[in-house]
Amino acid sequence: MGRLFGTNGVRGIVNEDLTIDLAVRLGKAIGTFFKGTVVIASDTRRSGGMIKGAVSSGLMASGADIIDIGMLPTPAMQHYVGSHRDMAGGVMITASHNPPQFNGIKCVGPTGRELAREVEEEIEALYDEDPGCNAWDAVGTISYDPTATEAYVDSVVEHVDAESIRNANLTAVLDCANGAAFATGPMLLSKLGVRAITLNANPQGDFPGHPSEPTEENLKDIISLMRTTKADVGIAHDGDADRTVFITDAGEYVGGEKSLSIMSKYVLSKKSGLVVTPVSSSSMVEEVVKAAGGDVMYTAVGSPVVAKAMFLNNAVFGGEDNGGMIFPEHQLCRDGAMAAAKMLECIVKDGKLSEQMKALPIYHTIRRKIKCPNELKIPLVEYLMEMNKDAKADTTDGLKLLYKDGWMLARSSGTEPIFRIYSESKDAEKAMQRANEIEIKAIEFIEFSSNANDA
Repeated sequence: MGRLFGTNGVRGIVNEDLTIDLAVRLGKAIGTFFKGTVVIASDTRRSGGMIKGAVSSGLMASGADIIDIGMLPTPAMQHYVGSHRDMAGGVMITASHNPPQFNGIKCVGPTGRELAREVEEEIEALYDEDPGCNAWDAVGTISYDPTATEAYVDSVVEHVDAESIRNANLTAVLDCANGAAFATGPMLLSKLGVRAITLNANPQGDFPGHPSEPTEENLKDIISLMRTTKADVGIAHDGDADRTVFITDAGEYVGGEKSLSIMSKYVLSKKSGLVVTPVSSSSMVEEVVKAAGGDVMYTAVGSPVVAKAMFLNNAVFGGEDNGGMIFPEHQLCRDGAMAAAKMLECIVKDGKLSEQMKALPIYHTIRRKIKCPNELKIPLVEYLMEMNKDAKADTTDGLKLLYKDGWMLARSSGTEPIFRIYSESKDAEKAMQRANEIEIKAIEFIEFSSNANDA
């Protein structure tokens, strides 16, 4: 079969790549591996009930008992698993920020953390074997627990200075993206005494409000509202609410590298230590962290990799430049509600987000993605390595070329048939020039290889 799991679970277009047969078979493999009670949940996608039902059937066929905790954010499911020590693991039905035709199956271990790659390989091996079904009197059962959402929100509130936030009388514009944050976002703001103006706060799995990836282009409505309501902050989630991006009180979109830098500085002001982030993160983060007396560790892209490095190195904070933040005092996973609550605390303690933005160093970062068939991803990286074999490079994830005045990263996506190109410098023209050069080379290679394969 080959590799099933990408950087964040198994994903694909429903009833094309991600079929019911695959979901049932994978459910049997997961249940066979976990050998115990498994928690299952889903985000708001139209296909969520169908895929969850198929995975559940496979789990129970293998003898696993299931606790279905409903429709809620991925970190809420992880919190439930991690706070119930008798759970063997958990399964989240989500494709995060991907378009609505996609869905996915994501597994976590008994601590609530994503599985290590070697563990995923064990499940893949079981999938290839296609485990049989238990006898009728040895199948698993299913039960339901509706308490997970509020328990998660209450835990977030306990890990911030809730009293200071309540006393600040803040107003926030909240965009739930018609996704899983509908269950937690308004509740969290209410418990923190924050006046909430909500957008797309109803669960609609086709994401009619805007695409679930919280980019600046997709968040025009909340940016507009911020400029007219004079709220203190805008909070926008992705589809499964494990990521959060922000809009300043002045209506400015806060890129993930900026929110990660601001939060790193805030966390380090309370406790010195190590910050972990992928090689794709802006050098802005490292500059801010070092100025605050901390150290930086770089990893491959993917929140499970970051979380594992944080655990092994006792990091105080970590995250990605896409709005994914990890607060180890709460749980070692991307945590959208925790990010929102901590940013509210940061604003109360350190001042307006617009002013904090002004204090950040300036870097120019170009991010591009091009379509690339999965079978050409590895050959393309190898081609680019050969083209730049004399350059100073980092191969932690793909190819990162290091320059005195910036860097360029070329790597394949682990969740979609695309190839990503990043270029950064304090000189905007150089960042653009390098991005253009690599993109042209990558497209030429893909076109040539595709034509050769078709011949």
